[in-house]
Amino acid sequence: MTKPKTKKRPAAKSAAERSGAGAKPRPRRTRRPATLYSPAEIEEIFRRFSVQRPEPKGELEHVNAFTLLVAVVLSAQATDVGVNRATRTLFQVADTPRKIVALGEAKVGEYIRTIGLWRNKAKNVIALSQALIAEHNSEVPAERDALVKLPGVGRKTANVVLNIAFGQPTMAVDTHILRIGNRLGLAPGKTPEQVEATLVRVIPDHYLRHAHHWLILHGRYVCKARKPDCESCVIADLCKWPEKSCSSPAPLVELQAP
Repeated sequence: MTKPKTKKRPAAKSAAERSGAGAKPRPRRTRRPATLYSPAEIEEIFRRFSVQRPEPKGELEHVNAFTLLVAVVLSAQATDVGVNRATRTLFQVADTPRKIVALGEAKVGEYIRTIGLWRNKAKNVIALSQALIAEHNSEVPAERDALVKLPGVGRKTANVVLNIAFGQPTMAVDTHILRIGNRLGLAPGKTPEQVEATLVRVIPDHYLRHAHHWLILHGRYVCKARKPDCESCVIADLCKWPEKSCSSPAPLVELQAP
């Protein structure tokens, strides 16, 4: 009677094999730097922005913190010009949460129907007004955690309200700032949160109050998405974007530090 064949166990790996000796080393992933600029360069960038626009302001029209909150909620996927056109009449008749709720969703919708996604936005405006009445005595809270719990309010909206209405040094990252952060290498990141975290960390404290306005306006009017106007850029000589078309800054009164 023949004995059944037994399978041979594979030989145990040597210590060298277990440690990967002889194998090709895996290439190390190189981390993208948080910013391509030195502290001195960042200081100079924002110093020039402060000379160019000493008192920058948001372009959404509002009469109080509540109307600002509503305007920012309505501005999602819409232009400030379009929002202002719709809200001028709305805010004349309803500038408090109670007045908005009294109008009702259908009537609010009539005022804002020229804005994209107006039906859903009308629902959010009514819902956030009701929440302000029920939970905050009709007042807009000055805390981010409370703001983002309101219907239709995300982190960017909260940061805009905190900055403009309450003077807090927040960084509201919109499409312009996200583009600039990556294009210039000022704050590379895949998400608004990543770009925000870097900007808040690297921008000097004495410039943070207005920094998000400076960056938004720079992205809207100079460092535009399709055709950046490098000839008019006051930070052209500092900019590290490899495709820039100008190497010198645009003339600016008192550009050089005294």
